[in-house]
Amino acid sequence: MLIVVMGVTGAGKSTFGERLAERIGLTFYDADDFHPPANKLKMAADQPLNDADRAPWLERLANEAVGWEAAGGAVLACSALKRSYRERLLSGVRRGRIVYIEVERAELQRRLEARRGHHEFIGSFTRILDEQFRDLEKPDDAIVVSGDLALGEGVERVARQLLSEMAPGPGA
Repeated sequence: MLIVVMGVTGAGKSTFGERLAERIGLTFYDADDFHPPANKLKMAADQPLNDADRAPWLERLANEAVGWEAAGGAVLACSALKRSYRERLLSGVRRGRIVYIEVERAELQRRLEARRGHHEFIGSFTRILDEQFRDLEKPDDAIVVSGDLALGEGVERVARQLLSEMAPGPGA
């Protein structure tokens, strides 16, 4: 199974994804680690990526996902804001699940301001949040977890649901 932990920047996808992967015994990957050099340069210049920039990145992740699933499954932290991105990520896997971390904008702004200096190439968190909320197409088939929950509680809730879904059914 491929589990995609999605949400806007500052939602805590990587931290949540790492803890979730550990809890359910899967390997964790961060989609940001798979960006091609051109995307990294563009982001470093504080230029937003467009769909054309993201296409090869999503293609690579979708191809990797097939191997990850074959190796026993994985958890991938990825913004995956648009439905088409999620569809591409899951296109080659037999079993995929989306976990959406939902956080109020004011809380995201607070979190990002607290991180100032960690991402020195980002000039305007407000601009990034504006763009991400503009692009966000909330999933209708996801496990939704509130970003207001304590990390451990949120991970445990999601892990219990995923483990019950992953358990073999009667007669399997």
